Amino acid sequence: MYIGCHVSIAGGVFKAPERAAELGAEAMQIFTRSPQGGKAPELTPEIISEFNLKAKSYQLKAVFVHTPYYINFASENSRIRYGSISVLRDELERASLLGAKYIMTHLGSAGQLPEKEANEKTIEALKNSLEGYTGSTELLIENAAGAGKIMGATFAQIAEIIKAVNHPKLVGVCLDTQHSFASGYDWRDFENTLQKIDSEIGLDKIKLIHANDSKTELASNKDRHEHIGKGLIGQEAFKNIVAFAQAKNITMILETPHELVKEDIELLKSLRNSI
Repeated sequence: MYIGCHVSIAGGVFKAPERAAELGAEAMQIFTRSPQGGKAPELTPEIISEFNLKAKSYQLKAVFVHTPYYINFASENSRIRYGSISVLRDELERASLLGAKYIMTHLGSAGQLPEKEANEKTIEALKNSLEGYTGSTELLIENAAGAGKIMGATFAQIAEIIKAVNHPKLVGVCLDTQHSFASGYDWRDFENTLQKIDSEIGLDKIKLIHANDSKTELASNKDRHEHIGKGLIGQEAFKNIVAFAQAKNITMILETPHELVKEDIELLKSLRNSI
């Protein structure tokens, strides 16, 4: 079980491993393109080689990729939906070139669509994205905070989608602690929350954890990350989350504000060492 964080690729993807190492990260998460839009920078053989060499030299144990924020598989707008399909497939291929273990994606928002139709569109889009894909990187769905008609706010809905897509490269979920707390999963009541998630999707489907405390209250449906122990989930709950991750060998990636993310990494390591 490793502890790391999200780092910038400003100046080139090959600069990310050093940034991760400076923060004390054992693993890292990156975007391979701007999360807001625009053309993806080319991954030449030279860039890929330099990235892999630096990841190895800085002793990073795992690399993960996050898809851009604008992806929406449930959009009523065909251009947005098919664009999302294309971007996910491209990101899967790019992540494979970089040797990433997992890529995680949000699903988007149902907008004005009924839930059933939005689910169907999402399932169809994921199937299309994965059709013929044979790369090494596996796909995870990240749970959402639940604002509006956002897709994937419950693990039960994600489980339904994974089962319907039925593809060997869609292997499970990236569990975000803050998003789940905002969706009503109370990590302060650890055992009951774990049992609830197990009943909805199965604990074996948790492949990665985004470790974020919460600025906002339980079931707020607001995506607001806070430093570990400084939010409403609290350090005591994270002791249990870290122990669970350690027992299941699940890597934890911090997405907390960068001014204190190094301290967050040190805190999670200390919780791990106390087990």
